[in-house]
Amino acid sequence: MAALAEAALSSRAGRVQRVVSPGGIEAWLVEEHAVPLVALEFSVSGGASQDAPDLPGTATLLAGLLDEGAGPYDAEAFHRALDDKAIHLSFSADRDHFSGHLQTLERNTAAAFDLLRLAVNEARLDAAPTERVREQMAATLKRDLNDPEAMANRAFRAAAFPGHPYGRAVRGELDTLPSITRADLDDLRKRAFARATLKIAAVGAIDAATLARHLDEVFGAWPELPDLVTVPTISVADLGTRRVVDLDIPQTTIRFGRPGIHRRDPDFMPALVVNYILGGGGLTTRLFHEVREKRGLAYSVYSQIQSFERAAMLAGSTSTKNERAAESLSVIENEIKLLASEGPSEAELDKAKKYLTGSYALSFDTSTKIAAQLVHLQQHGFDISYLDERNKQVEAVTLTEAKRVGKRLLDDGSLLVIAVGRPSGM
Repeated sequence: MAALAEAALSSRAGRVQRVVSPGGIEAWLVEEHAVPLVALEFSVSGGASQDAPDLPGTATLLAGLLDEGAGPYDAEAFHRALDDKAIHLSFSADRDHFSGHLQTLERNTAAAFDLLRLAVNEARLDAAPTERVREQMAATLKRDLNDPEAMANRAFRAAAFPGHPYGRAVRGELDTLPSITRADLDDLRKRAFARATLKIAAVGAIDAATLARHLDEVFGAWPELPDLVTVPTISVADLGTRRVVDLDIPQTTIRFGRPGIHRRDPDFMPALVVNYILGGGGLTTRLFHEVREKRGLAYSVYSQIQSFERAAMLAGSTSTKNERAAESLSVIENEIKLLASEGPSEAELDKAKKYLTGSYALSFDTSTKIAAQLVHLQQHGFDISYLDERNKQVEAVTLTEAKRVGKRLLDDGSLLVIAVGRPSGM
């Protein structure tokens, strides 16, 4: 597996084939027969943002049911068919996409693709597995009711994106989850599963002709165009607001955020570098140094840039003692304002660029990671050549550019803040 990852990364774009099936379905392929495994990743637009406003969790429930019986197989028989040939098949939904994940031994490739075909075209959505998966989702939601991390995420999402699909719960709500019907699941599947937004990547012991044949078998019957609800563009709301969610625990969990810079924005790469310097680089960041090392306020603190289809956000988090929560937040806000006003130093910039270019290989150290990365690039509209260009773009970021984009990203430093616990002084 390590040899596969090294080969795929060392030759970058030159290792990726663009495969187009006879039926016109495109996939990116990294063919490598050193290990007899095949990994496939695919996605379509239309995840949880397509849930009806009063039925959040529909996409997540649908994703959980696609491998719970399909075609002639009920749930038990379908899982037995997967297990008998050591095939891993799973599905997931995030805010903007449905995704499928397939991994199989080379000798079982045909059987694996046939089971995938059944799952995405003939999922049974039988009553018994539907209720079982629904109960599993409800159990998770019940646990989250007193989990400070989950509570902070939920409150932050609702405050940041009020009245917007991104503000709703991807995994649903306890009071509405029972209302999702088979008709709702079928409707979402029919609206979202379409070829126009289909992104596919395959890695491993499969050639282009074989892959192309299987692509038509699995996805060839899908309609060309989806029927998706338009999701409006939105920015993080309520900057400068602090909200406390009361929970009787000794620590406060803090979520903070502000508008970010989108993945397709020309300023994204300088923004990525600036975020690394702020809080995206573990032990070497300003936030880690000031919050943990210098003052011992928290065990961990971080920031990251999140890029959705219709929004971008700079978000971060930390947890600290209730009596030191206000101080921790003050330090975070001061560091954001300082970086915005003065920008990074040349040494910080150099360290950030070295880390970001050097660590890129870690995204390609298994066949499943390679496939996921290739689909991710397709989702954001990048060409295969990006694999060669990405580190060059990082290395090209200048100090002047980092200061300019840092000012744009951080602006006046105002944040939306959610604190879960009983923080003193907030």
